[in-house]
Amino acid sequence: MWTVVYMAQNKEAAEALQKLLEASGVLVKVRPINKAPEGEANVYEILVPQSEVEEAHNIIIDGGF
Repeated sequence: MWTVVYMAQNKEAAEALQKLLEASGVLVKVRPINKAPEGEANVYEILVPQSEVEEAHNIIIDGGF
């Protein structure tokens, strides 16, 4: 089961966090909250497998997010 571990306020933050987690070996999915038109602000959910939630939280905190 996938679990939301972070809500990114824009696409750039979501992509940066995805790269950080993937570099640490964590599986990641990024999902927009709503269907904002291209170029408009959107909020993104960062999801990881439930078994990797604790590790992902530690990486997020250490990464300064």
